[in-house]
Amino acid sequence: MRETSNPVLRSLPEQRGGYAQFGPGIAGATQAGYQAEPYAYGAPSQTGVSRPLTIDDVVTKTGMTLGVLSVVAVISYFLVSGNVGLAMPFTLIGSLGGLVLVLIATFGRKQDNPAIVLSYAALEGLFVGAISWLFGNVMVQGISAAALITQAVLATVGVFFGMLVVYKTGAIRVTPKFTRFMVASMVGVLVLMLGSLVIGMFSGNPGGPLRDGGMLSIIFSLVVIGIAAFSFLIDFDSADQMIRAGAPEKAAWGIALGLTVTLVWLYVEILRLLSYFYSSDR
Repeated sequence: MRETSNPVLRSLPEQRGGYAQFGPGIAGATQAGYQAEPYAYGAPSQTGVSRPLTIDDVVTKTGMTLGVLSVVAVISYFLVSGNVGLAMPFTLIGSLGGLVLVLIATFGRKQDNPAIVLSYAALEGLFVGAISWLFGNVMVQGISAAALITQAVLATVGVFFGMLVVYKTGAIRVTPKFTRFMVASMVGVLVLMLGSLVIGMFSGNPGGPLRDGGMLSIIFSLVVIGIAAFSFLIDFDSADQMIRAGAPEKAAWGIALGLTVTLVWLYVEILRLLSYFYSSDR
């Protein structure tokens, strides 16, 4: 049973050999956690179980989730631009509220609940809009906010589709060893970020040495972006395994949530990296 580095995507059925290629699911098995009693490949479908998950379900639910996030982000951005005092509340409410919903979805096994997923998207939209305004209008100079945000969005989309191509071509194989390495990397990055934050609190340097815009900060951001990018490979593989295992179609909401978490993480880190090169302190 392979574990994903994305905390939203739970343990999945073991796949029988070869690369998964985002194809139709095989009815007769399902992801642990989405059905009380998982059963073997090739077994007859249980009465009352919804139809098997397809790639169309994943694309549709992910599109809906990102659509809600994008609309709320635009609204949040323009509300903050009209009242700067909203920037901090929106950032805190969006980030902390989104974190709470992810924890509820993960530990409460409610990844397939559309209300939770879309509520998470709305909260993250609130956060993304506010943080984008702050980066574009407060932390940089020599570039317009629109140009900075556009670069970050294009880079995020480019990384996403680039990693999808890498996955589809099998250039990098998602193995248990690769997954363990990614999990260890994410834990290491989290520990470093928390440590840097604590140092910053005592030194009067917001964010600490890893977020002060220096060369070390740039290197750290590149490492984080790399980890986020390679996390997509495990997300794609997890989705593929669910499709092949014949998980119920509602599992698409969990996949959409997992991909959205990674996309937001990647976007914010790319935005931060770009801000170092246009920092108002330089």
